[in-house]
Amino acid sequence: MRKNRFTERSVACRVVLLFVFAIILFSGIHFTFSSASAAKLLKIGMLEEPKSLNIWRASDAWSSKVLGLIYQSLYIRDPKTLHLVPWLAESDPVYDAATCSYTVKLRQAKWSDGTEFTSEDVAFTGDFINEFKVPKFYSKWKFVKKIETPDKHTLKFYLEKPEAIFVSRTLTTPIAQKKEWMEIVKEARTKEKPLSWLMNHRITDPVGTGPFFLKEWRSGAYLFLEKNKYFFGSGKEINGYLLGPYINGMILKVYGTSDAAILAIKKGTIDMFWWGVQPGYLDDLKQNSDIDLFRNEKSALYFMGFNVRKAPFNDPNLRRAFATLVDEEFIIQRILQGEGIRMYSIIPPGNTFWYCPDVPRYGDGLGREGRIKKAVEILRDAGYTWQVAPVEPSGKIVNGQGIMLPDGRLMENFTILTPPADYDPHRAMCGMMMQEWLKMLGIPAYSKPMAFGALLQQIKVRQDFDTFILGYGSLSLDPDYLRNFFISSNNKPRGWNMSGYDNPEFDKIADESASAMNMDERRKLIWEMQKIIMRDVPYLPLYNPKLIEAVRKGTFSGWVQMLGGVGNMWSFCQLKPK
Repeated sequence: MRKNRFTERSVACRVVLLFVFAIILFSGIHFTFSSASAAKLLKIGMLEEPKSLNIWRASDAWSSKVLGLIYQSLYIRDPKTLHLVPWLAESDPVYDAATCSYTVKLRQAKWSDGTEFTSEDVAFTGDFINEFKVPKFYSKWKFVKKIETPDKHTLKFYLEKPEAIFVSRTLTTPIAQKKEWMEIVKEARTKEKPLSWLMNHRITDPVGTGPFFLKEWRSGAYLFLEKNKYFFGSGKEINGYLLGPYINGMILKVYGTSDAAILAIKKGTIDMFWWGVQPGYLDDLKQNSDIDLFRNEKSALYFMGFNVRKAPFNDPNLRRAFATLVDEEFIIQRILQGEGIRMYSIIPPGNTFWYCPDVPRYGDGLGREGRIKKAVEILRDAGYTWQVAPVEPSGKIVNGQGIMLPDGRLMENFTILTPPADYDPHRAMCGMMMQEWLKMLGIPAYSKPMAFGALLQQIKVRQDFDTFILGYGSLSLDPDYLRNFFISSNNKPRGWNMSGYDNPEFDKIADESASAMNMDERRKLIWEMQKIIMRDVPYLPLYNPKLIEAVRKGTFSGWVQMLGGVGNMWSFCQLKPK
């Protein structure tokens, strides 16, 4: 337990102040009185409260949002270039190829309890993850064989072998305080299941180095994050930004539904709506002159996957015909109401350094008839025939019937698995639309919504499926997931290679990319991997929905836009009351 940092008098004052804030917040009244302190509180609407503030366990979006303001990493992303810049580190890491090691120098910093941040905290974090094989972080640290701390502000990481993700994934891990966790670790070692005990250990007062710390959490109602007076960035220019925070804190109000939060921002009860605004609310919000709408690309991927372990989906020609027939622009305009970005590759175009623009663009520039004719051409050239061809000799388009495989067998009915409409209406509607498009070619496809948990079991565990529509709502900005999604060694139950893709050419390049320490060399390999995947189409990228965020005008200035939205570290360290 931490010692109380405040005198009884200061605690009493803070309690009274918080009580006043809570009354105002929950009465639905906007902060209109002249208190400078109240005016410098940012009020944010959240859909749900965090499921856990245990940094080792927390994996839901809401826990990540809160903990991301408390715990910090050595490096973070520049909002414009997405390049890594020093954060808790004071400079770029230095690589020594001879010893396969990295040296990192740290800034002068303190924890939110006022104690000094040192290299021992970083080494403890890495050793902790490796000792207990913490699922959330272990893959990023398991190749670190030793961490040395020559002094309080210097670290030396020794790797088992060159690992491209060390800087982008390992050094972006949030750092935990050794002082806070040491006694907890000692107790965990006495338990029958140490990891399980650690993951379930309840943390109510997390100690971090971030710009805010948790002052109060009223479950089901709100969280109050207060400005951390020990924040290392305060008053410093980092990456061209003069950092605050310039606000006294944040009140994160839990609303439960979009309807309630939308009403709150329209009334001025909150300053920001901290999750994506659904397209159905946009017309209403656009008419409100007091609200700004920010549109940013997400690092996300929504796609159709094929089970390439079995016929007929083991035929790349069939998959290319699907890719030609499916009209992504129609999906974006009609299903997403224009609020989406077409995906030509597995990596989103907003991730500019890694995105390869030179990949096959199936059906690009073709209308419905043009797509049908091109898809039929691909299939005919591959040996497919029809009882009734979709394209007559005259060029007229008709409903195809009875598509025959190259071996002469009639193609059997198959399913397109999707989440249910109440979980994700967009993916469910995509399945229905694809069903109709494919039937025009005589391809017997049937869309089948399933409960999300059962859907994942069917695909990832039992591997008993034909096709599916899924999505990754938050992809890492490091493209190593491309290797994980398609390398043959991950083609196993519960593995990341859900399609069962197996290509030695891809595997070889993917392995080279994993150990490529030069960024430009690695990019060439990542680009080549994208070309191979989009040539073979085990996944068909569909869209990346735009992230639309709503904020009140006239309350705070300094919002910083980047991939993933304005609710980022740079914004919260820059915002100033108007």
